[in-house]
Amino acid sequence: MFYFWLIAMQIAGVAVTAHDKRAARRGAWRVSERTLFVLSALGACPAVYLTMRVLHHKTRHKRFMIGLPLLFAAQCALAALLL
Repeated sequence: MFYFWLIAMQIAGVAVTAHDKRAARRGAWRVSERTLFVLSALGACPAVYLTMRVLHHKTRHKRFMIGLPLLFAAQCALAALLL
């Protein structure tokens, strides 16, 4: 069950980040930074970070380029403690 959750979160992370990039180019409604961080905290951190790097989206925002890897490291450390 946990793996299905992670797969679903990765898909959602890529979709939401790509949508935000398209919206930024068009000047349309944007996804809030809070939403991207919540998705990341729920397990989509690798997908959100990699999608941002590939699409060159929010790469100038230190909050994302430093915060997401730190969040992922914390999640990995927590997983190691629980296992």
